[in-house]
Amino acid sequence: MSRRSAVAASVLTLLALGSVSACSSTSSAGSGGGGGTPTVKLMAGGLDKQIYLPYQLAQQLGFYKKYGVNVQLSTEQDGGVGAEEAMASGQVDMAGAWYNHTIEFQAKGKAVEDVVQLSGAPGEREMCTKKSGVHSGADFKGKTVGVTDLGSGTDTLTQFLAAKKGVKSDQYHRIGVGAGSTAIAALQNGKVACVMTTQPTVAAIQKKGVGTSAIDLATTSGATAAMGGAYPAASVLARTDWVNAHKDTVQKVVDALVATMHWINTHSAADIANKLPASYVSNQLVTKADYISALTEDKGQFLPDGLMPAGGPKTSLATEQLVGNVKSSVNLSKTFTNDFAIQANKTEGFKTTTTPAGPNG
Repeated sequence: MSRRSAVAASVLTLLALGSVSACSSTSSAGSGGGGGTPTVKLMAGGLDKQIYLPYQLAQQLGFYKKYGVNVQLSTEQDGGVGAEEAMASGQVDMAGAWYNHTIEFQAKGKAVEDVVQLSGAPGEREMCTKKSGVHSGADFKGKTVGVTDLGSGTDTLTQFLAAKKGVKSDQYHRIGVGAGSTAIAALQNGKVACVMTTQPTVAAIQKKGVGTSAIDLATTSGATAAMGGAYPAASVLARTDWVNAHKDTVQKVVDALVATMHWINTHSAADIANKLPASYVSNQLVTKADYISALTEDKGQFLPDGLMPAGGPKTSLATEQLVGNVKSSVNLSKTFTNDFAIQANKTEGFKTTTTPAGPNG
């Protein structure tokens, strides 16, 4: 998720240590089949964000333990290495990040795949001040808009919304404003006309009266309307070589998260909030009531069965191509797999409702 200069330096260092990083990652996970509980290191792009809540919820529900894997969760820090970069360079085994990164990695010659899909929408909203006059990407022209970080998923989506309406990148300005209090301050201080962000920051912006939702990418239906199809966002990414060497372990992680997605689908926002750490749902930004209200509104982003939805990869690839992130050909069949999620659903006897993507996305 951007912080690219820091990331680049970190990645170069890690590549120089190549074999050491690979060995430490592999030894932490084990094979999952030789006795003992395998340990997996998973870094998410913000554990306290609603779009990423399944990773921590699975821990709170005891599902990782139930399915026989010890998952050590961590969250990326502002100014630090993004979750997907930490995974690609071997600092962690898995990343809780957006699917589109697999496409970007393949275009750079790196094999990374999505092993379970948690959402069919970005969970984002374009929050704009009333005086901004922004109602679509066409209105970005001549304005400064905020994204989490330059190079992040929100940056890609912002560029896509503009490009889709014929607005070129040099006709508006993008700056990184983070999330939470920094994003709110950017709107309040007039630094930006809009900011793309998620819950609970959205709820805090609305409550403070500093901005309203101009573009809805928070639910699968909203993403389909704005982008032309489901946009697979939150997922679990891992290096393909690591997946192939640890299939039993990967299956355990996916089993736990598929069970979590069914739990989310069959429980209320209040039930979910009650299971999460108290600091996630009640803090300086939002009250617990705000959090529950926001989650009730945007809960439709989550897929009930962990399957990559049909058309999702194609929509994501089209987005990457339109904004110029990917210019080479991409084999979508190598960017995701539904095999683990299909097996997880069969194991538990869950009925699937998501139409799965085929090899071509």
